[in-house]
Amino acid sequence: SGRSSGPPGRSWGWHRMDPRWAERVVADAEVSPGDLVLDLGAGTGALTAPLVAAGARVIAVEMHPGRLEALRRRFGDDPVTIVRADLADLRLPRRPFRVVASPPYGATTAVLSRLLSRGSRLVRADLVVERGAARRWVEGRAPGAGRWSRGHQLELGRRVPRSAFRPPPRVDSVVLRITRR
Repeated sequence: SGRSSGPPGRSWGWHRMDPRWAERVVADAEVSPGDLVLDLGAGTGALTAPLVAAGARVIAVEMHPGRLEALRRRFGDDPVTIVRADLADLRLPRRPFRVVASPPYGATTAVLSRLLSRGSRLVRADLVVERGAARRWVEGRAPGAGRWSRGHQLELGRRVPRSAFRPPPRVDSVVLRITRR
């Protein structure tokens, strides 16, 4: 799973998550066999692989053509459904789903507002995001956070250090856990 920054057309500032950290994030998420789980910004599948190992039915969403192809080579289409989509335009499943993902930092607000929108069937999300952004959401200081987060509990989970990514980003990350009340 990775990070990219800036609008399309700029260089992709992608940061690959270390597999050991991906396994920790997935273990903390307490995914059960058969759970429908979205991996948003799936990259080449760092989080997808341990989700599959946990028995989840994974929808891996990625926009970058090269990483999309790497996902297809690595997982095929079973038990992973690979979707090319912009996270801001993502159509969510109509039935209850979970999210375990490390979306691009620049997409955090769009992803959260989408997941928390009226009609979303989100049950729980474990999102690796920039620590300051996560703190603002938990404290209700992010733009629109109060409006979006009604009906959900937001809390800070495991700290994910810069060293968990290659190359390391400039900021530390944390797991933002969202649970439907």
